[in-house]
Amino acid sequence: MDKVSALRRKTKEAMQGGGEKRIEAQHKKGKLTARERLQLLLDEGSFEEIGMLVTHRSRDFGMEKEVYPGDGVVTGYGTVNGRMVYVYSQDFTVFGGSLSETHAEKICKIMDLAIQNGAPVVGLNDSGGARIQEGVVSLGGYADIFHRNVKASGVVPQLSAIMGPCAGGAVYSPAITDFILMVEHTSYMFVTGPNVVKTVTHETVTSEELGGAKTHASKSGVTHFACANELECIENLKQLLSYMPQNCEDDAPVYEYEQGDELRAKLNDIIPSNPNQPYDIKEVIEELTDANSFLEVHREYAENIVVGFARIAGRSIGIIANQPATLAGVLDIDASKKGARFVRFCDAFNIPLLVLVDVPGFLPGTDQEWHGIITNGAKLLYALSEATVPKITVITRKAYGGAYDVMNSKHIGADINYAWPTAEIAVMGAKGAAEIIFKKEISEAADPQAKLKEKETEYLEKFANPYGAAARGFIDEVIMPDVTRQKLIKAYKMLEQKVSVLPKRKHGNIPL
Repeated sequence: MDKVSALRRKTKEAMQGGGEKRIEAQHKKGKLTARERLQLLLDEGSFEEIGMLVTHRSRDFGMEKEVYPGDGVVTGYGTVNGRMVYVYSQDFTVFGGSLSETHAEKICKIMDLAIQNGAPVVGLNDSGGARIQEGVVSLGGYADIFHRNVKASGVVPQLSAIMGPCAGGAVYSPAITDFILMVEHTSYMFVTGPNVVKTVTHETVTSEELGGAKTHASKSGVTHFACANELECIENLKQLLSYMPQNCEDDAPVYEYEQGDELRAKLNDIIPSNPNQPYDIKEVIEELTDANSFLEVHREYAENIVVGFARIAGRSIGIIANQPATLAGVLDIDASKKGARFVRFCDAFNIPLLVLVDVPGFLPGTDQEWHGIITNGAKLLYALSEATVPKITVITRKAYGGAYDVMNSKHIGADINYAWPTAEIAVMGAKGAAEIIFKKEISEAADPQAKLKEKETEYLEKFANPYGAAARGFIDEVIMPDVTRQKLIKAYKMLEQKVSVLPKRKHGNIPL
């Protein structure tokens, strides 16, 4: 009986983490404990813990007197909406969630299981960083995790929720994973904190300004979702998982869908008669996709391009769309990186792509050129060219210059390309084209402005439409906007069994 009592005592100790006082302190900060978070994430009764009684091996700096079962991280597996996931949840009440040798070993163990068994890994991060008392073995633990993140990349989905501090080496594991979610006001990420920044660069900055959820959601693009609280963060995790397959050899779950009237008459009036007037591409997305199925990713970052998951007839798709309501939908450095990263995730996990095009070109200027618009723009081109999942393009309005090529044109491997009658497919806008082609004629005219207008109209009639591209087979069909959803349902059904034969190689060299 003593042996049973010993087990019960040890289990109780592990369940208490760092003790009642520290749990209370965690709650006072508006944060949940590691175990409370897992209860919200996983289906009731599904969690199976691994490594509950693991303890650290450190004997320096009095550490042998402070030993907590679990060593600051709860690891195991369970289900989310009936589907298997592997999880780790760092416990800030034990040594501030700091990473020790054994803490890292626990995380590595469940990552190995995830890769072997083909299921997603979800990390709930709440850690002060490396456990200083352990020195290099703690740093080695981080590197072991990073190595597994890279091995798992493109094999199983990896999701990181930042639910507290995440500093130094701790930020690099989330950075390698597929999606990062942060909680406003209680989580932050940075390589070096405000004190080091002040010492080195003499800048005075708060943790929130330097690496808070809003900063990373809008300025750096490091985080994909900034959530108002931990509950919203966990709900977003569950929703994200619902669009993804379990692994790279699986398909995303298909949801029940009853086909009805798929015409969307509202789309016929969505493009303004003035070609320079903006409209919201999200309204187009809402009309084309299943009701309430669109989950936008990176909503506050590079808003001139919209990316996210949705469903069409119950099946997951990834959407990349120029946003005419912001910077006229132009492609710049941030938009290119945002689009490329999302495309590569979808391609890695067999999620078909829908590309909605209304793009006047790449953003000009010294700032863009000096910061590498050439290399960064090429990332989006590379990602869409490389993708072998079903790829469908709909050109709603402008498709100018190199941006026409980049935005999933037929030439870089799109399967089906549609255009609306409002589509303008040309090398550049009519005014700029007329000024170049008819420069001499305009300069010699009695009224240069009238002549420019005349030549502009001539160019518009010849090129600013979809019919030249359709005549050459670059556009498969010019369609009325209201039938687009019908066409997409049929086209994705047709492409379900798509197989691509690729040349043998280790891997390509994306322009980074």
